Amino acid sequence: MVNQCNSTALVTQNIVIQVDGSIEAPSTIGEWTGCELGSWLGFQNVKGLTIKGAGVIDGKGSIWWRQKPQITNYTTSLHFRYCDELALSGFTSLNSPNKHIMIHGSNGVDISSVHVYAPQYSPNTDGIVLSGSTRVNIFNSVIKTGDDCIALKSGCSFVNISRVACGPGHGIRVEEVSVRNVVFYRTQNGARIKTFRGGCNGDIRGILFMNIRLVQARNPIIIDQHYFSRRHAGNGEIKVSDVTFRGFRGTSASDEAIILKCSNLWCTNIVMDHVNISSMIPGKPTYSYCENANGRSSFTTPDVPCLEKK
Repeated sequence: MVNQCNSTALVTQNIVIQVDGSIEAPSTIGEWTGCELGSWLGFQNVKGLTIKGAGVIDGKGSIWWRQKPQITNYTTSLHFRYCDELALSGFTSLNSPNKHIMIHGSNGVDISSVHVYAPQYSPNTDGIVLSGSTRVNIFNSVIKTGDDCIALKSGCSFVNISRVACGPGHGIRVEEVSVRNVVFYRTQNGARIKTFRGGCNGDIRGILFMNIRLVQARNPIIIDQHYFSRRHAGNGEIKVSDVTFRGFRGTSASDEAIILKCSNLWCTNIVMDHVNISSMIPGKPTYSYCENANGRSSFTTPDVPCLEKK
């Protein structure tokens, strides 16, 4: 049994932790004491940390799942803060009291061949939660929990998720992401949300595109939930909601300047505010396309008929 273990180091680098056996959390709630990072095993400011092996990290979460949510909010199994060049591979994270793996403020993260398991009825047992992190690769892993397989929160960029078996659970969630003050110059796409038809289940919500300038962008604003790939064939669907496009101006290289092509779950609460997209050819009109979308618009050109005007 291992009680809370929090490592904080300003200059420590290139530490390798080999997990070949079983590391077990305390078996009673009373033994969870002295937790500074809101976790069982926590690491902060450790550069080049590697945790690998075929062993099991067992959070003994069942004693927590019957507790009130405010009690379990701070009981993550593995928590990494400001750990650049982090590598996790091979081990199994089992039955965390709350989130299994949380990573914040870390750049250059590789997660491979990791197995994350918790029963489908276990509350808030997200597999991997990312925030404020860049250059993250998650691949060749299996995540079966009672909540999100992977959750991306604000401040994340350059995240690659590939060859991941997700479910049961809530799928993959992307939320509270903002894109601001960007110029799209002759790009194929501008502000774009793309999901694969028949991919995994999940949610995309709380996305903000703001203060965007367009110069002959081919698809200035596009939500495409019918993107097809044989590698993603299946029955899953992504729910898109609470997406705001605010302060767009410039020109489109195509007639359809705004495309909302959503799944059978619909895109809900889509907001267009002060959007003005004209054709790159003077005097030529631009249009919008709507499928399974609702929300509201104000001061928007071209008109988006599926959105209520405010």
